[in-house]
Amino acid sequence: MNLNQSIHTFYELNDHVEEIRNQISASGSSVLVMQNNQIVNECYSGYHDKSPNSRSIDEDSQFNVASIRKTYLGLAISLALYEGKIRSIDDYIVDYLEDTNVKVIHNTTIRHILTHTHGLQGPNERLFPPGTDWKYNNAGVNLLIRIVQNVFNQSLAQVLRDRVFASYGFMNTDWIHKKNDKLVWVNEEYSSNDGSEANLFVNTRDLAKWGNLFLNKGKYKGEQILPRLIFEQAVSIVTPSQLDEALPRNGFFWWVKDMNRPVSELGYDLPRGSYQLFGFFGNAVLVIPEYHVVVVRMLNQLGPNPPGYDYIQDIRKFGDLVLKCIDKG
Repeated sequence: MNLNQSIHTFYELNDHVEEIRNQISASGSSVLVMQNNQIVNECYSGYHDKSPNSRSIDEDSQFNVASIRKTYLGLAISLALYEGKIRSIDDYIVDYLEDTNVKVIHNTTIRHILTHTHGLQGPNERLFPPGTDWKYNNAGVNLLIRIVQNVFNQSLAQVLRDRVFASYGFMNTDWIHKKNDKLVWVNEEYSSNDGSEANLFVNTRDLAKWGNLFLNKGKYKGEQILPRLIFEQAVSIVTPSQLDEALPRNGFFWWVKDMNRPVSELGYDLPRGSYQLFGFFGNAVLVIPEYHVVVVRMLNQLGPNPPGYDYIQDIRKFGDLVLKCIDKG
């Protein structure tokens, strides 16, 4: 597909992201579509911020991917499982962290945290018994980060730098705590680059490459660098089977589609087996294995959601538009 075909095929998707950028007061955005390991659509718009003479968004701009960082943590957990550093996702958190509040964390497993069924509200509060309901929050994420640190004897960031980023050529992906010209900075303050904070900055092409890595089950340039099982189990549904059917199903943090569910962020038209994650600033990475497609959008939302904006409706429409454009092309 040449550039002119791409612009025509994906104009509706690109326009949607531009509309969302204006609606949520983001200063910049990007959209990238890969199909069959090739970029078939790439669009950049706006600026790093709203200050005079701000840098234009381009392929080098690195956005804070916010909650999408959980998929990187999920891969580290999957690697630890494969190497026997973690025995099972049904192991209790307290088996790996001795200094937790046992009364609150009791009976909470790694599976519960990966699938947002842990019920934790914080270190000393619980919303519901583990495995009985679903609530998206970050209460359990730091527990898994600490487990990764303990079992590898390295920080989360260093595990990924050594085992994934270097091996697969991710040159524009890292935890960064000091502002530089390439970063699309949203008035954040961070103290560390060890992976314990929500300061993972990624450019658009690297995030698409990340999704494509899962799509290809760890194979890169014809070489199986990490075992395919590590990637397969990370995007397989591991949500407790007894959960209410209306609630989402998750892999290792990825939202995975098996059927249309009222609370899911995955588009209704997307085929089974599609998986996605959405980040706080409006970023998303969507993988559609049936079409061998990876789609990324980047945004830097600068304020609260405006009246009338529903992020679930937005991200569902985004996914369905992707499919519409692909079918049209």
